Amino acid sequence: MLATSDPNEVIGWLAIFGLILVALWRFVLWLRDLPVKPDPWDAEITQKLDEPDAVEVCHRCLTPVRPNAWFCQHCGSAVGPYNNLMPPICYFSEGEVFRNGLHDRFRSRPFIVFGYVFLSLAAYSVFAPIYWLFLLRHLKRPCSRPKPEETAV
Repeated sequence: MLATSDPNEVIGWLAIFGLILVALWRFVLWLRDLPVKPDPWDAEITQKLDEPDAVEVCHRCLTPVRPNAWFCQHCGSAVGPYNNLMPPICYFSEGEVFRNGLHDRFRSRPFIVFGYVFLSLAAYSVFAPIYWLFLLRHLKRPCSRPKPEETAV
């Protein structure tokens, strides 16, 4: 285990290991005792969602989607119920995420940019630096969001 003959050093390492275990156990207890966040949907919205005439909409363009459609007819976004789980179809969802990083506006937070870099490295490996070049070029582009008074009709 340890390549030392000094008993004080062995006891020190065991004490550190014990403290780490206690800290992990306290962390698990703290996570377990956190308050449960309330459901943001009230009973009326839940009832309306459960009605048989409720219509699914695309998460990107809010266009109504046919019940068993895999992709949105309006924008082409992947909207199927199991798109992220089915291997041949999940590539469309991944492609949509990568396209959003290059063409759409997203919040340029360090964690999100790190996610794009890490995911592209995992998915593209050799070609990741090319994707990073386009991603950085997109991040340097000025934000072209319309001002609120321009969108008012």
